[in-house]
Amino acid sequence: MEDAVSQPIATRVAMRLRDHGPDSVNGLAAALELSRTSVENVLGSLTAAGALTRTTASGAGVGRPSRWYGFVADSGYVAGVDVGNATTRVVISDLAGEVLADHVGPGVGGFPDGVSKLDSVTQQIREAFERPGLPIGKLRAVGLSLPGIVNETGSVLASVVIPEWTGVDIGGRLREVLGVEVAVDNGVRLAAVAEHHLGAAQLVSDVLYLSVGNRVAMGLIIDGKPRRGAHDAAGDIGRLAVPGVDPTTGQLGWARAGSAAELFQLVRDGDAAAARELTGFIDQLARSLATLIMAVDPGKVVIGGGLSRAREAFMEPLSAAVGGQIRLPFEVPVVAARLGDEAAAHGALVLAFGRKAKEIYGIGGMSVPRISPLV
Repeated sequence: MEDAVSQPIATRVAMRLRDHGPDSVNGLAAALELSRTSVENVLGSLTAAGALTRTTASGAGVGRPSRWYGFVADSGYVAGVDVGNATTRVVISDLAGEVLADHVGPGVGGFPDGVSKLDSVTQQIREAFERPGLPIGKLRAVGLSLPGIVNETGSVLASVVIPEWTGVDIGGRLREVLGVEVAVDNGVRLAAVAEHHLGAAQLVSDVLYLSVGNRVAMGLIIDGKPRRGAHDAAGDIGRLAVPGVDPTTGQLGWARAGSAAELFQLVRDGDAAAARELTGFIDQLARSLATLIMAVDPGKVVIGGGLSRAREAFMEPLSAAVGGQIRLPFEVPVVAARLGDEAAAHGALVLAFGRKAKEIYGIGGMSVPRISPLV
């Protein structure tokens, strides 16, 4: 198809139909400011390739029926996968970006070695297709979110959560098993991508995303693009941002409780020591966050992770503390993430569409569609 079709025009026509719905030849020519002949040429090739459907509709007047073309969104699927110790989440969308399945299964923490952990991920992908009855044979590409430092080729450079995968080309291994292209990146970076693309930071060019849960980590969007850094380690701030982080596992620990939820409950019960610990943590985190804000100067700060759901106990005092630290004549909004636990999987979906567009659509230059999560 590439040899026979003017690729830029084919891409523009396909994206117009994907993103705006069915249209006629005349409607496409007018919307894209192209000649009718140019549009007809690429429509024929795209229809023959199975990317479009053609219908006819008789008008009220005299003349031949109008030809309408529509994008075939269900001709293939893309999966976004977020791998963790506790859970593995898989979201599946059609080629127009509409999410059709959102599957949550067991994570890799209970498996004894790197091979069985990878097998469990492929099993969860297969189950995500089986439950709604989607044909996995139509899978075009996978985006994979992992905890750890990941390079652009999909190799894991370091991971304290899944140490068995360190030094392994996980993207390549999964590609061999599934037979489709795989794009891999760090989970917090992909959560930032998701919040920028379809969450709390849409239309903001520079975004600082901070995940605060069992660990503390950061993702940056600069000029609309995720920042990787020279060593693929941008955002790996957990051991430096706040005290109380285990230097080996990166886990955030609490003196008065076994988890943040337990600490919040102690505070609600009037435990003064727990309240002091929480206040001290928020103050330290605000100081670190203020430093990052002044270094990056983002348009918005988005807080994700489990603690972001505690509005009165965490989000409100953190926002106030950050404002007190900066003390300059401007305000950077500090808001809770919109996508919650679903962010990284949806970010992986965006990653797959962005990096593997040619494999997904068979046409070069296709942009990432607007992802529509399940309601």
